[in-house]
This record gives sequence, structure tokens and C-alpha cells, in this order.
Amino acid sequence: MRAHFSEAGAKPVLDLRREAQKHLPDLSDLPELSDEERAMAARTWRGRMVNEHISAQVFAGLVQQGMRAALPPGLQAQFPKAIADEYRHAEQCAAVVVALGFEPVAPLPEIEPLPQHEDVGPLEGFLRNCVSVGCMSETIAVSIIRAEHAELEGTPLGELLGTILADEVQHARLGWTVLGLLAPRMDDAARERMNAYLVDAFFHQIEFELPHLPVNIGLRAEVTQAGVCDGGAARGLFFDTMEQVIVPKLEEAGFDAQGAWGRARARYEATA
Repeated sequence: MRAHFSEAGAKPVLDLRREAQKHLPDLSDLPELSDEERAMAARTWRGRMVNEHISAQVFAGLVQQGMRAALPPGLQAQFPKAIADEYRHAEQCAAVVVALGFEPVAPLPEIEPLPQHEDVGPLEGFLRNCVSVGCMSETIAVSIIRAEHAELEGTPLGELLGTILADEVQHARLGWTVLGLLAPRMDDAARERMNAYLVDAFFHQIEFELPHLPVNIGLRAEVTQAGVCDGGAARGLFFDTMEQVIVPKLEEAGFDAQGAWGRARARYEATA
């Protein structure tokens, strides 16, 4: 992995040309695409490359917070593995960009540090971030990638997505495992604070995810074989996963997730 030196204040550039070489997929069976469609597919995989790199940084923040919270060592050790997984995913996505005939080079957006939640103790703050990252973001990713994998099953890109999916399942489980371990230790006051936090966490998920899921009108089936996501279908999966998986599981853990989700949606609709 290389970063380019540039003028002061310029964004760093993620350059995975070298790392991509060890993961190159065989796309010889890919349907014929127009230049515009091939470029669209490359943009999709380059965007995934950047997102996976950012995910590694997010898990790195959880490592530091988990240490401050004195998380059990066996559980703590799973977070560095998630970092390595996400970096490998970035390289795999970069390889698809190369196989499509483009360069896996992109400016990195500013990576916001994880919230410190200084209004609560280290363990409660760590749990909030695990809920946002593992129970929400990673669980949503599992649903969307699983649907994409089903469409590409039996192809090289399907095999690649299958390896990424297996890792993302483990990352989501890690979040739910942390919740299952820590939620029973919360008193009534901590649960009320979590209920209030869930409104912000749900709102953030809607605000972040929906712009990344544009509705692609008139997308040819051949383009989806190159891994271009049907944004309309992905948006449906986002809401289905929230309402049928995440909210019920948080309710089972003893939180007012249904109420928080409703308030978060109302806030988003008022600002959209």
C-alpha cells in the first residue's frame, strides 16, 4: 500500500496497484460491456476499495477503545483480525478495478475518528460504537453483499464476494457478541442512555448509507454481472435489514429500538 506525498493540506491518495496484483480475478467470461459500463463497474469497485480501507480504520479505533474498556482479551483479539480482513478486502476490490482495465488509485476522504462518548464511561462508550459498527453497519453490509453474491454465484466475482461475505458475517457477529456480553450488565439509567443514543445511531446509518445507494435506472443485467449494485434493491434491503433484523435483535437485548428507529426516520424525513 502506498500513499502519495502532496502539497500541504491535500488529501492522501490510496494507491493499491501493487497489492492488487496478488488477487487478480479472471474476468474472461464477463459479458461484453460498453466503455461507459466498464467505467461504471470500475468506479463501483474503486468505491468499495476505499470503503473497505476506511472500515479498517474504524476497527482500529475499536481496538484502542476496547483496551481502555478492559474488554476480555479473547474478545479483544478479534478486532485486529477484522482490521486485517478489511485491508485484504480493499486489495481484492482493487484487483477487480485492475482486471477491468483501470487503476486502483483514489483520494481518501477525511476519516472521522470514532466518537469518544465522554459523557459515559469507557465500557459504555465502547458498547455504543460496537452497536453502530457491528450490529448496524456490518449487519447491513452482510445483507447487501449476500444479495450481490447470490446474483454472481458461480463466477469469479461471486467467489471473491463470497470470501468478503464470510468475513463480514464474522464482523457483524462480533458486534452482537459484544452486545450480548455487556447489555446484561447495564442498569436502568444506562439503558435509557442507550435508547437515546440509538436514535442518533439509526439516523447516522440512514444519512450515511442512502447516498451510497443511488437508484440506477435502466441498468442492464450484464452490468450487474460486473458487480454494479442495483441501488434500488439495496435500499430495500437496507430498510428490511433494519426493521426485520437489527431492530428486533436490539429489542431482545432490552432496548427501545423500535421507538428509536421511528424517531430517527422521522428526523431524517424532516431534513431530507
